[in-house]
Amino acid sequence: MNVAYPATRLRRTRASPWSRALHRETLLTPADLIWPLFVTSGHGVEEPIASLPGVSRWSVEGIAARAREAAALGIPCIALFPNTPRELRSEDGAEALNPDNLMCAAIRAVRDACGDTIGILTDVALDPYTSHGQDGLVDGGGYVGNDATVEVLVGQALNQAAAGADIIAPSDMMDGRIGAIRSALEAGGHHNVQIMSYAAKYASAFYGPFRDAVGSAGLLKGDKRTYQMDSANAEEALREVAMDIAEGTDSVMVKPGLPYLDIARRVKERFDVPVFAYQVSGEYAMIEAAAAAGVGDRDALVLETLLAFKRAGCSGVLTYHAADAARLLGG
Repeated sequence: MNVAYPATRLRRTRASPWSRALHRETLLTPADLIWPLFVTSGHGVEEPIASLPGVSRWSVEGIAARAREAAALGIPCIALFPNTPRELRSEDGAEALNPDNLMCAAIRAVRDACGDTIGILTDVALDPYTSHGQDGLVDGGGYVGNDATVEVLVGQALNQAAAGADIIAPSDMMDGRIGAIRSALEAGGHHNVQIMSYAAKYASAFYGPFRDAVGSAGLLKGDKRTYQMDSANAEEALREVAMDIAEGTDSVMVKPGLPYLDIARRVKERFDVPVFAYQVSGEYAMIEAAAAAGVGDRDALVLETLLAFKRAGCSGVLTYHAADAARLLGG
């Protein structure tokens, strides 16, 4: 392309608001957002989370109210994460299989409140249910076993699908779990239940506030580096994504978000499948801290970071700013 000044002046199309809108390449709407919500026990409970300013845990009826709010704002899907009471956590995470656990109760409450007007995405991993805070079953040597964990994850996924989940989102990073869950869902008649795999989930320093929110921070023994990915690796992420697609996932997720935009872009370009990113708790907390310190305008920071995900090729973003962003976009 032969371009030269002054025949070409790139500032011409930036000179007025209507022209900037006309030439805008990337569009962010409330339909691009998924709102993560934390479920806690009790009735009429709202528990603010200190490390996530502006985010709370809600009892089941509060979750249903948030779902109605999301639908009214044009947010198409919510993501549920339980804060299981400590007395119900165990070495084997058996509460994950209880059809009346917090997750299943919240799914049913949202379905009763909203019908099919909003999607329900559910987390599949054992860390909200284990007494040791790991995402799977720990053997005698402290190693998180893969195949034994997958068996439990399959039961957990079927439990959530039976309660009415629309999207099963395995976040555990065990090998082979997507194929096993897909086969079980098909065999169980859940043909239209989607899987959104946490295909490239990194062992990250940005997860701290989330672990506070689901009550696993003080329980975690060791780290999760034997199953979550090394932050230095990109080619490995592409292998993980390829395996999950082959096993039957409908969409894939990159987690965390902003520090891994390069991974999201490479996944989209390589596989051309729906790619989602999770703007995780540490990312949210940093924006809130920056705004509170007066070093940036909160609304502008929220929208600019969310737009970055869309520009990188993401179909959508899981973000704790979803409701605020939807209001800003609707305004």
